[in-house]
Amino acid sequence: MADIIVAGNTSGSITISAPLVAGSGTLTLPTGTDTLIGKATTDTLTNKTLGAGTVFPAGAVLQVVSSTYGTQVTLGAVTLTDTGLTASITPKFSTSKILVIVSQNGVGQAGASNINLTLKLLRNSTSLINFENTIAFTGGATNLRCASSTNYLDSPATTSATTYKTQFANNAGTGSAYVQAGSETSTITLMEIAV
Repeated sequence: MADIIVAGNTSGSITISAPLVAGSGTLTLPTGTDTLIGKATTDTLTNKTLGAGTVFPAGAVLQVVSSTYGTQVTLGAVTLTDTGLTASITPKFSTSKILVIVSQNGVGQAGASNINLTLKLLRNSTSLINFENTIAFTGGATNLRCASSTNYLDSPATTSATTYKTQFANNAGTGSAYVQAGSETSTITLMEIAV
């Protein structure tokens, strides 16, 4: 086995050893000033991008995106309408799952004796889940409020930018349904999970 021994500036040395196997290979050193890292050493990487072949343990959180929205949106129609709560994520791997955590706050009604609301989670324009089908407000036209939340594990199968948002509808089509009433803040968190 061929060894190259490089003496230290003041003392000691480093030995570079060729492998004890048939065949040959090429080790290309960087042209700039740098420090090499080792398989068994503790190092901090900077300015590095992990490639498609990188393997993470299942369940590892690869990235987190969070967004809030605190402007009241009022609706008198049955038509599904954006709540204003939205967040986008660009998955690192097409095999990843996205854990979506939503807290829709300031959900309420006014101006009618009986109203019920639908709340829906979407990926881009694709409906994922109705996390509330009939939030019911009954017994008078006074202002009533509540909050609703959901957790949803999605498989978008893409590495393109992906947007998640919520929509709501006033199923009664009368009075006023609203979200983020009184500027209450709704939140959405997206977590990319390795599989």
